[in-house]
Amino acid sequence: MKFIGIIPARYASLRFPGKPLAIIAGKPMIQWVFENASKATWLSQLFIATDDNRILQKAEMFGGKALMTASNHPSGTDRCFEAALLAGADANDEETVIINIQGDEPFIDPAIIDQLAAAFTDPRVNIATLVRPFDSDDALFSENCMKVVVNTSGNAMYFSRSIIPFIRNPRRDKFLFEQFPFRQHIGVYAYRIKTLSQLIKLQPSRLEQAESLEQLRWLENGYSIRVIETRYRGHSVDVPSDIESLKEHFPDIFRNSLL
Repeated sequence: MKFIGIIPARYASLRFPGKPLAIIAGKPMIQWVFENASKATWLSQLFIATDDNRILQKAEMFGGKALMTASNHPSGTDRCFEAALLAGADANDEETVIINIQGDEPFIDPAIIDQLAAAFTDPRVNIATLVRPFDSDDALFSENCMKVVVNTSGNAMYFSRSIIPFIRNPRRDKFLFEQFPFRQHIGVYAYRIKTLSQLIKLQPSRLEQAESLEQLRWLENGYSIRVIETRYRGHSVDVPSDIESLKEHFPDIFRNSLL
């Protein structure tokens, strides 16, 4: 099998314009993502998919491979598919898997990429993603932390911004996250490219529009999503202030950047 990693990287962002080029511990964020993701042992190739020359040029400066994609893609999924074709992938190949790697996770652990890739040794898996246990009620009650329920086959039943399942009679002497094995979604996806070519043709669904979650479009159209559990805790950068919080979680990286 062949595994191609794609890192979507847009320059325009309402909350953080130019985010991929933001300097973190002496390097642009997109460089951190590329260098860490490239350590995944299952990846055959790794590319940055961008719509901006500034990101393309920066990638070339640090030795990253970048592909220029259209600027009007409605989602990172569409951008991944175009980039995969530009990289030479065959849209009908059942043995090529595309891994969509978040471009705002500078210190991503390459082990989670390998976890996703390994799921495709099962020929029944066409889409896979990651979840982790919740460890606080603050995260559980946040609409920005996606909840997932999983069936006995290890596939997602539903994703929601709401708490699922609803706990009818919660105990008052324990945190809610301790009363059920709630799962938090980590937004890294992998797809067989043939499946990906089908997903991008689907029209937005009512569930997707209600929750603003693209993966609900796939479920509503009958696609299964294999869920892989990990203990990995992501640290994404959504706004400039998130860079400051990275210093608390990765002090050694920032300290070494000053040497």
